[in-house]
Amino acid sequence: MLTNLSIRNIVLIEALDLAFARGLGVLTGETGAGKSILLDALGLVLGNRADSGLVRAGEDKASATATFEFPEMPAGIIEVLDDAGVEMEAGEALVIRRQLKADGGSKAFVNGQPVGVATLRALAPWLVELHGQHDDRGLVNPRGHRALLTRYAAADEAGVTSAWRKWQASEAALAEAREAAENAAAERELVEAHLAELERLAPQEGEEEDLAGQRADMQKGERLSEDLASLQHLFAGSDSALAQLRAAARRLDRIAPEHEALGDALSALDRCLIEGSEAEAAVDRALEALSFDPARLDEVETRLFDLRAEARKHGCQVDDLPAKLAELRGKLDAIEGGEGRIKALQADAFEKGSHYRALAETLSAQRVEAAKRLDKAVAAELAPLKLDAAKFKTLVTRTDEDKWGPHGMDAVEFVISTNPGAPFAPLAKIASGGELSRFILALKVALAEEGGAAVIIFDEIDRGVGGAVASAIGERLARLASANGENGQLLAVTHSPQVAARGNIHFMIAKSSEGTVTRTSVGQLDAGGRQEEIARMLSGAEITPEARAQAERLLEGV
Repeated sequence: MLTNLSIRNIVLIEALDLAFARGLGVLTGETGAGKSILLDALGLVLGNRADSGLVRAGEDKASATATFEFPEMPAGIIEVLDDAGVEMEAGEALVIRRQLKADGGSKAFVNGQPVGVATLRALAPWLVELHGQHDDRGLVNPRGHRALLTRYAAADEAGVTSAWRKWQASEAALAEAREAAENAAAERELVEAHLAELERLAPQEGEEEDLAGQRADMQKGERLSEDLASLQHLFAGSDSALAQLRAAARRLDRIAPEHEALGDALSALDRCLIEGSEAEAAVDRALEALSFDPARLDEVETRLFDLRAEARKHGCQVDDLPAKLAELRGKLDAIEGGEGRIKALQADAFEKGSHYRALAETLSAQRVEAAKRLDKAVAAELAPLKLDAAKFKTLVTRTDEDKWGPHGMDAVEFVISTNPGAPFAPLAKIASGGELSRFILALKVALAEEGGAAVIIFDEIDRGVGGAVASAIGERLARLASANGENGQLLAVTHSPQVAARGNIHFMIAKSSEGTVTRTSVGQLDAGGRQEEIARMLSGAEITPEARAQAERLLEGV
């Protein structure tokens, strides 16, 4: 609900603070008094284009601030605010302020937090539904007709939406599997060839490092084997130094007891023999470890080169070849098993598509039945609104399959024929301004929709009519305002005393001049003021006793 509207320095309004209430609020005043200024100010709050011409002459900026309160914040508003990064406390009112500069440009704020104008435009459908002489939105736009009819039918569209999403996900999985199978089949020969090569090679994890180490050791052995063999010969030969030392030790061992110094010589010689024997053993061990086998080296190098060549072919490291082998096996398995998977996915897609069609058929039947009820309900409203020659029809048509979607299989459009024998056509193309507003009112009353905008505004819906028609308009506006109980709120800019008399709250817009300064003011009328204003609307500039009496009867009659 719109609870407050504050305006500063917009056109002829210097400062204005209005408080609104539930039910039907009416705004009256003489032609040219500035009723459109209120709508322009509200339009700024809703994200309309910032026109610097709206700034009051002599001022450098203007602003409009609107406050909305909700028993429970609509999910759509919460989503918009979340996207904009606006934080709100539970139960907090929604306060939107738009500031306009005389030299161009504007700023927007939601609960004191700066936002882009796009955020205001996204919030607008949840806040205000405006119907005027040249309305091209709301009920006139066929894009919203399907949702309105579905809501009127109290149909479960959510189940259709869920079934649609599941069906489309299944179809997407099927298409992906088919594409994968086609791509895999095209490369089957190559996959099989690569797989055969890798299976023959049978690469092992860590094999490259092991082979490279063996190769390095054997290459070292090739270089050192000749020198080590020479050393071994020196150690083992009969004329080697070690053999001579052994012979000397044997002689010393025989004569050492003859002299103490010979014992010391024998001990030293024994130490030399021990060290020499250890050196000989170390050379033997090295020769054994670095034994060079040309055939084995050739075998290791061939294996290593084959592995590295295969890795280059697949654009990977040698250690990744086992994983590549597993990948190729998986590809081949997918090719061979793809047909079975595709059949399973086809069955799943068919099942989900059938489920969607069944639910969509039910939804379509509910819409068709609801369309008949809506046509009758609207028809009952047309005659009292001086549209008795017009006919209203709700078209529910089955769309082509490529246009089916989460909302079902139907296209829905409201059409009218304003004269006997005239063809049916869309609302916007056939109705005049006054007719259009009355058609919209008839529709709104018939639909009495829940969960619409916070406030509905009708701008001069009664233009060009009077008497019984104006009374019928006023009665329906009041009925529509109360359709949503405590949450209902409707504002009507009117020239009709019959409509004004129906208001729960009445504002009068007046224009005054003081020298070269012209101002527009808006005031809420009390009971006496309401009677006087309605009498003015009945009689014109000079209010007669008869007009006052008629105004009193109008007020008492509601």
